[in-house]
Amino acid sequence: MDPQAPASDPPEPAVSLAPASPVPDRADDRRRRFAALGAAASAPRLAIAAVLGLKALTAFLGQAAPPWLGALDTAGTLVLAAALGYLLVRMLKLLHERFLWRVRRKLVLFYVLIGFVPILLFGAFFLVSGALLLYTVSSSLVQLSFADAADDAGDLAAMTAVDLRARVDAADGRVEPAQMQAVLANRVRAVLDRYPKASLAVLSRGSAGTGSPPPAAGPWGHAAGHPRFPAWLGDAAADGLVLTRGRAGRTVAARGVRKLDAGGRTYAVVADLPIADDVVRRMQDSRGVTFTGLRETTPAPGADGAGGMRVAFAAPARMAATGDGVGSARPSRLPGVPLLASVDLLDWSTGERGRGDVSFLVQPVEFYRRLAGAGTGARGGDVGQAGTLVSAFSLVLVVFGALFLTIETVALVMGFALARSITGAVHELFTGTERVRSGDLAHRIRVDTKDQLGELAESFNAMTGSIANLLTEAEEKRRLEEELRIAREIQMSLLPEGPASVPGLAVTAACRPAREVGGDYYEFIRLDEHRLAVLVADVSGKGTSAAFYMAELKGVVLSLSRFHHSPRELLLEVNRILSASLDSRTFITMTYAVCDLAARRLTYARAGHTPLIHVPAADAETPVPEVLAPDGLVVGLQFDGAGEKFAELLEESAFPIETGDLVALFTDGVTEAMNVDSDLFGEERLSRALAEHVHLPSPQLKQRILGDVEAFAGAAEQHDDMTIVLLRVGEPPSLASPASRP
Repeated sequence: MDPQAPASDPPEPAVSLAPASPVPDRADDRRRRFAALGAAASAPRLAIAAVLGLKALTAFLGQAAPPWLGALDTAGTLVLAAALGYLLVRMLKLLHERFLWRVRRKLVLFYVLIGFVPILLFGAFFLVSGALLLYTVSSSLVQLSFADAADDAGDLAAMTAVDLRARVDAADGRVEPAQMQAVLANRVRAVLDRYPKASLAVLSRGSAGTGSPPPAAGPWGHAAGHPRFPAWLGDAAADGLVLTRGRAGRTVAARGVRKLDAGGRTYAVVADLPIADDVVRRMQDSRGVTFTGLRETTPAPGADGAGGMRVAFAAPARMAATGDGVGSARPSRLPGVPLLASVDLLDWSTGERGRGDVSFLVQPVEFYRRLAGAGTGARGGDVGQAGTLVSAFSLVLVVFGALFLTIETVALVMGFALARSITGAVHELFTGTERVRSGDLAHRIRVDTKDQLGELAESFNAMTGSIANLLTEAEEKRRLEEELRIAREIQMSLLPEGPASVPGLAVTAACRPAREVGGDYYEFIRLDEHRLAVLVADVSGKGTSAAFYMAELKGVVLSLSRFHHSPRELLLEVNRILSASLDSRTFITMTYAVCDLAARRLTYARAGHTPLIHVPAADAETPVPEVLAPDGLVVGLQFDGAGEKFAELLEESAFPIETGDLVALFTDGVTEAMNVDSDLFGEERLSRALAEHVHLPSPQLKQRILGDVEAFAGAAEQHDDMTIVLLRVGEPPSLASPASRP
């Protein structure tokens, strides 16, 4: 055996279905991350606590705090802001990892954002738009109501002034107070149906303090007496709302004033229309609102201190519209929305304008119904058609709103269902991978759908089944490789263990199986002190069967070598014994040679094996090798007359050997080694290599020959076992090397 021959490849590691190490728990991993986040946030919490303590100390000392403490307090504020920002970022990260770790929660949040939030935003948009529209329209109508009352007061004062001018002109500039009062009474009676507490007065410049009351009509109970002549009155009209205090308390009145020059004197015709009781009811019914009060918010410049006065309106029964257009007094049960409308207030003492806020309640449904159906029923025809059109548009709007809400709700529900479906499949896959990771290849994912997720689950199940089969095959392969490894060790143990101890003869051998085990075999048999038998054999085929036949051959040859010293006789007996045990498709080629150092002769017989190559010693630099191939038939053929034919063809030959001669015995794996072009190494190349390197010591020569074969084959795969035995005659013991196996 050759100690430099390559050793057998180590076996591949076993494949096991059990996990090599425990599978880490994902929940434990997340808990560790959360703990790390909490530990990272401990320093900012301590900083916040320290800064708060510093601020408490600064606040406690107050003015007695030293300047450096104030500087520390300012720096602490900056530290506090930075720590709070850091904690906020940490909290957001913790919330993201803790709450949004699951894909289902992310998808649910996503669908809430695209499905539910738009509903809220659209609803809020329309509510705010409706509220703005409601406020704008209702406040405009309220302002219009009070402006109409002020216009009515101005019109009443203007018409009264016209009547008085006519009387003055008819009486040549002189009108008695009784006649004035009659004109005023007529004008008051004309507006009592709309303003039951309407009042008129004619004020003359400079009449204040005379003790005689001015001509007047109406109760004037809303004010503490008749108003004074307005010193600021010019040629322009002055109409507006005034706040008064009378026997009934504080009152809002629409006041109009007109200037009248008669008989060389200047008069002021003042008309007051108190806004209370029936007037309030009529205004509320016409506008669909409920007045609750009026408060002066911005007094006129130079006012006499009455600023901030508030007037509370009574809350009479609302007039609810009926189907026939006739109003019936009954309270409305609908909730009201409190709103404000800004109006102009007239300061009677200065004539300047201030501002006041009218507080009122709006019932949106009732307000819209009155606004959309105002005047229906009483005016017939076109108005009724307008009301029908409004109702149709309202119905269409309601339908569109219902469709929008329905579609959004369905989309949201479908989003949740889709999120549940997707995340359920992802969770099943996650669970499946964890089970497979832990070694449970029998786990299968439940397939509930026929979509891509279902196909993904089926693919996962097929994959785990394939992995299980592959692992089973890998386990079987590992078992076979282990058995082959043991068989290789056994086969290698059948080869000679040590050197053939024959003085004057150096023996070097190498065997390289093409697979884990092979069919090549060589043996050294010490016959006596001067004779050594060498056997080189090749069992047809490769693998374990060839190795088993090789083992059988070893036993047969070792047994027969004790009784048969002739190579031919030994091979005849081997063929007789093995032909009965080999299978019909198996045969053995072999060469058996006996080297007699005393007789200086090598005798051999060849049973269908490769030739011997004899390189004789010579003085020439390149000796001429001899290829020796006597006749012989392979061992183990089974046909009629096979034994006789084997004996007939088997030939024993011999040739003399001299000191320095080299004899090479080999198998066909050496000469039939092929390169990528399918060219054979051949006996000619082997003979030439032996002749060129015959001067090398036997171990080096063997390595050179095998190296040349490998270099010739290149990237081509070794397809047959290679065995070579070199016998060198008369080599000094210092050059001898024990036989070895790879």
